[in-house]
Amino acid sequence: MSNNPSRVVVIGVAGDSGCGKSTFLGRLKDLFGEEFMTVICLDDYHSLDRKQRKETGITALDPRANNFDLMYEQVKALKEGKSVWKPIYNHETGLIDPPELIAPNKVVVIEGLHPLYDKRVRDLIDFSIYLDLSDEVKVAWKIQRDMAERGHTLADVTQAIAARRPDFDAYIDPQKANADVVIQILPTNLIANDSDRKVLRVRLIQRNDVEGLQPAYLFDEGSTISWIPCGTKLTCSYPGIKLFSGPDSWLGQPASVLEIDGQFDRLEEVVYIENHLSSLSTEYYGELTELLRKHPDYPGSNNGTGLLQVIVGLKMRATFERLTQQTEQHLVAA
Repeated sequence: MSNNPSRVVVIGVAGDSGCGKSTFLGRLKDLFGEEFMTVICLDDYHSLDRKQRKETGITALDPRANNFDLMYEQVKALKEGKSVWKPIYNHETGLIDPPELIAPNKVVVIEGLHPLYDKRVRDLIDFSIYLDLSDEVKVAWKIQRDMAERGHTLADVTQAIAARRPDFDAYIDPQKANADVVIQILPTNLIANDSDRKVLRVRLIQRNDVEGLQPAYLFDEGSTISWIPCGTKLTCSYPGIKLFSGPDSWLGQPASVLEIDGQFDRLEEVVYIENHLSSLSTEYYGELTELLRKHPDYPGSNNGTGLLQVIVGLKMRATFERLTQQTEQHLVAA
């Protein structure tokens, strides 16, 4: 691969803070190669610094705190193969630093709170994902992190979540209606009244109307399948593991769902599950398992989160290859 792209493919990764965007980006680097992928954090388009947000009472989730005109102009320029001077939001100081020069790359990922908010930006994106953390899991994770690592009280944590809620509901959550795929992280159905949220049920929602997207499924395309894998072939401690695959609707649109509830103990055994999945866009037998095994320490590697994130990454690679090939054929024909 040369580093001078004939076609820049733009990927959008949307979701609230703490929903797994960084982990997903790490998995994408395995698929595209770090040198061919440029990641732009959309916090860099904050138009208000931390002090100004505090003074005005406008949060970072509020579109008024972000410069969508500049975001659109710069993503468009990068997609056209032009370099841009991108601003930098400094998370340490809360200030907006001098801009840096960003050159176009084969893959440009825009990630953050608002990649799918502005229609102009959304129309530039070739493939998008929304990472959707359910309230129950979000609260449990935030409590575990902020109380354990940051010394916050339970009251602090619940108050912080409540303060973000109106803006999250108004500006962030609605973006999932415009994503090509959504990964939902939900409480398990395998344990009654589970409050630990250590075991998770993870759903991959794949819209059926996305050009070129071949949804991944279990056993038989279009069938509704509920599968509990064989205990001697897949080591699972309590409460076990259950998979589901089938047609569904997502916010009024037809979709295909692939769901994994529970966790597995040995990543090398995931090849048994991979063997029963179809339309994965892998390039060779066992590639999904191999990609998952690269990062056993990543959050979600032992449950459906990691597995479904890798599947989405494979779909993004397939989209990249399809669009790049189309451009090359077009250039040859011209």
